[in-house]
Amino acid sequence: MELCLFDERGPGGGERRVRLTELTHEIWHGFVPGVGPGQRYGFRVHGRWDPWTGARWNPAKLLLDPYARAVDGDFVLPAEVYGHVRDWPQQHVADTVRDDRDSAPYVPKGVVVHDGGPDDEWTYDRRPKTPWADSVIYELHVRGFTKLHPGIPEELRGTYAGLAHPAAIEHLTRLGVTAVELLPVHQFAHESHLLDRGLKNYWGYNSIGYFAPHAAYAASGTTGQQVGEFKRMVRALHEAGIEVILDVVYNHTAEAGELGPMLSLKGIDNRGYYRLQPDARRYADYTGCGNTLHVVQPHVLRLITDSLRYWVTEMGVDGFRFDLAAALARSMHDVDMLSPFLAVIAQDPVLRRVKLIAEPWDVGSGGYQVGAFPPLWTEWNDRYRNAVRDFWRHALPDVREMGYRLSGSSDLYAWGGRRPYASVNFVTAHDGFTLRDMVSYERKHNEANGEGNRDGTDDNRSWNCGAEGETDDEDVRALRRRQLRNLLTTLLLSTGVPMLVAGDELGRTQGGSNNAYCQDNEISWVDWSLLDDPEWRPLFELTSRLIALRHRHPVLRRRAFFSGRAHSADGLRDLAWFTARGTEMTERDWYAPAATLGMYLSGRDIPGRDERGGPIVDDSFLAVLHAGDRPVSFVLPGPPWAERYEVVVDTGRERQTEAPGGTHPAGTEITVPARAVLLLKVG
Repeated sequence: MELCLFDERGPGGGERRVRLTELTHEIWHGFVPGVGPGQRYGFRVHGRWDPWTGARWNPAKLLLDPYARAVDGDFVLPAEVYGHVRDWPQQHVADTVRDDRDSAPYVPKGVVVHDGGPDDEWTYDRRPKTPWADSVIYELHVRGFTKLHPGIPEELRGTYAGLAHPAAIEHLTRLGVTAVELLPVHQFAHESHLLDRGLKNYWGYNSIGYFAPHAAYAASGTTGQQVGEFKRMVRALHEAGIEVILDVVYNHTAEAGELGPMLSLKGIDNRGYYRLQPDARRYADYTGCGNTLHVVQPHVLRLITDSLRYWVTEMGVDGFRFDLAAALARSMHDVDMLSPFLAVIAQDPVLRRVKLIAEPWDVGSGGYQVGAFPPLWTEWNDRYRNAVRDFWRHALPDVREMGYRLSGSSDLYAWGGRRPYASVNFVTAHDGFTLRDMVSYERKHNEANGEGNRDGTDDNRSWNCGAEGETDDEDVRALRRRQLRNLLTTLLLSTGVPMLVAGDELGRTQGGSNNAYCQDNEISWVDWSLLDDPEWRPLFELTSRLIALRHRHPVLRRRAFFSGRAHSADGLRDLAWFTARGTEMTERDWYAPAATLGMYLSGRDIPGRDERGGPIVDDSFLAVLHAGDRPVSFVLPGPPWAERYEVVVDTGRERQTEAPGGTHPAGTEITVPARAVLLLKVG
């Protein structure tokens, strides 16, 4: 094992090699005097080259320290950075032929970062510590959110400093979200097939440095300055009451499969870090990205948990969303909810106290695990996404699924002491159509990716409202805006934790792309001109109003599941469901297709206590969701449910007012507009 120190930037870099000769507990180490902050370095590892048994040591390749706190330089991936001869004539065995060319001029270097100082003092940083039930998550891309913002100085756009700027934070606070979920900010590399086409990995799900903030998002420099800039961003968001959640990719790395580059772990201990197939030459791939980290191995588990603790204790973040979390929960082969990874998280005094979100699937056999993760974890609920999309395009065979999803998905999460906030409800995410594109396109349009439109899912569950793509037909445009209001209103009235995607509240479009992972341009960046567009400004106003309504009313953010039982002599229950006739839903009604659904939420029977130990009492509400293409008459239920009703939200209107529909006595037959949501406060 050799430590390689670089004194100069650029090819060669004045490399000085120091052999590490001491071995303790399977770790090579040594002491090198005179090394300080800003020092650029890497490693070379000598060993046997025998890919047939999984051994791929190659000292010609400079390797990134897996624990590097900062990374300087870009991964450009010429042939020299591959451990094997990439252009070997017999391609079927190319990965077995060692390439002895030096990769040092072509790969980034780790950077020694200053340890201590004002940026490491978190004693004055007050974490918001927002309870799960009160959370509203906003998924954003550091670069894409800030790149076009006119209120951010141009030199800060696309950076951590740009996200910390008051203009960016003002939008978040006006909207009312409580947490930002940042698409990957671990140092990542671009795939060779994208670089060959003149593209880059925009989303960042290709990590190579689990301790280093991605250097390209730093405005202040890349020789350690990115660390302080990231911390200042976190502090600024915390001061605004906004938590920071990181989308993390510990299931695979940027080294891909046996034909991928040698950048770090592959050259340090290929057999120790990666899951290999029985023949040991090829990789087990549960991620669709060529490799899978072998989390059962103690040193791999230590690497991941050390990284997680570092981001919490040193960088100040408040939680994590784990990409393809089922891959981390695999023991030797199968997904195991008693796996070492989940067991370590459950007992860790730091990690068990932060927000933990699972993407509860991977691409391997048995990888779909929605509802199966243990207590402490919340999950992306794709069954919520599918049900809401299908309801509003009037494609649900019956309304049972919609009832479960609106009320917290108790069928998935009401076990082991889990709560409704175990469900992260979303209609869109970074992967797929934007909300506006979901009501504008029925087919994906990913031609800009250069993959013949073969990439991206075909299961969009979208409806274009009568025309594919942008149109001048005002009737179609008005219908699309209404559908956006319906989808956002449904999301923010549902029990569970809502997640919005940056720009959906503005009507952002990607031109029909449902897989913009390599589009670092206007296709992916938030278009801030929409905020001043009279066609789209009302959508932002409605979204912020709905979030404020959610914050004011605990009945919309319950900490316990509904019981559906009467808790008083008058027969009033905490949750009830109604047909358009004003009668309670029967078993037959649940199994029939329906375009109209009434959901009654009682504010009288909310479990728990307030901060003073008193009972929690709130207003009661009736939400009427109507997906039909014609108006419908709806009879407002009488006592014990209500004496009168006041309309507080009507998505049939372009602009909302405080009392958009007036007050109606119980028993009144009101008209619900075609494709609309009415929210009525009970009196």
